[in-house]
Amino acid sequence: MFVSAEIITIVLSAVGLLLTLGGTMVAGFGWCIRRTDHLEERLSARIDGLDDKLSARIDGVEDKLGARIDGVRADLAEVERSLGARIDGVAADTTELKIAMARIEGPQRHLIVAAR
Repeated sequence: MFVSAEIITIVLSAVGLLLTLGGTMVAGFGWCIRRTDHLEERLSARIDGLDDKLSARIDGVEDKLGARIDGVRADLAEVERSLGARIDGVAADTTELKIAMARIEGPQRHLIVAAR
């Protein structure tokens, strides 16, 4: 079987073209991956910096909120003591009113049977 020089040239040119395109695609994908990795590193560093800032800010807000809650608890305890004293005063007044009402009404009446 006889193959002409033109056919061998075409086949070798096609193989060379495929190798060139394949190599270019591999290099392009490698460049994209390297660029993506670099971008990921930059974003990771930026996110870590923001994470530190937000952690510090949240800790500050947590401390302030804790102090406010403690203040509210102290105020609530004071209100509870005040209301307890007022309720005790009202209970004492109610007892005195019951006694006064009983004195006004007099003793309990006994059953009176009508005569026939």
